[in-house]
Amino acid sequence: MTWLDHPLVRVAISTVVIFGLWHAIVVVFAMPSFILPAPLDVFERMVERHDVLMKHTWVTAQEIVLGLLLGLSMGIGFALQMLLFKPLKRWLLPLLIASQAIPVFAIAPVLMLWLGYGIGSKVVMAALIIFFPVTTCCYDGLRNTPTGYLDLVSTMGATKWQRLRYVQLPAALPTLASGIRVAVVIAPIGAVAGEWVGSSEGLGYLMLQANARMMIDEMFAALFILSALSVALYFITDKLLKALIPWEAE
Repeated sequence: MTWLDHPLVRVAISTVVIFGLWHAIVVVFAMPSFILPAPLDVFERMVERHDVLMKHTWVTAQEIVLGLLLGLSMGIGFALQMLLFKPLKRWLLPLLIASQAIPVFAIAPVLMLWLGYGIGSKVVMAALIIFFPVTTCCYDGLRNTPTGYLDLVSTMGATKWQRLRYVQLPAALPTLASGIRVAVVIAPIGAVAGEWVGSSEGLGYLMLQANARMMIDEMFAALFILSALSVALYFITDKLLKALIPWEAE
């Protein structure tokens, strides 16, 4: 493995290329700053307003992490219920499908009405947007356990709970890990969408305020930090999953 194969090196190179193209577009097309600010202007704004940006970043990060924990708990619990209680599956599966028929963004105002403008409504938004991929990945992994493994533990006299704990759950973890990786990427969408609908803090709120005041460089600074936060969460989660699930295929 060469140094170019390191994920952080690849991210750094990609970032440099993107910023280079961005700067070239600004220069070649003489883009005004209120349409597309130069990367250097955005960086200067990040340094100048770092205290405000970090304050709002901390709020959004909390919403994302808590939303992930809630969504993962709901998704895994839902999948286990459908696996263990077959009659219940006929009732839960339509609810799972119906939960995706209603756009999450459409119920954001309702969540604001019920849960207020605090962190609770954003956490629920993030949880709802990751609920479906986590549930489906976990359920598919559980029900697609190799039959040879199940036959072996049945021959050894294992109970239903022993079979679930020692065979089905370990076999389902690689598939669940894929769902978790997807969840980490899309959870920020739910949190920021909730902030757009109604909030008094967070990166989404800061972006709206900057846009209203024509502070486009600050809006791009918040967007860049949000992207960096999402990428960092993905790589941290990926490292943890690889450490916890060493039998997962590369």
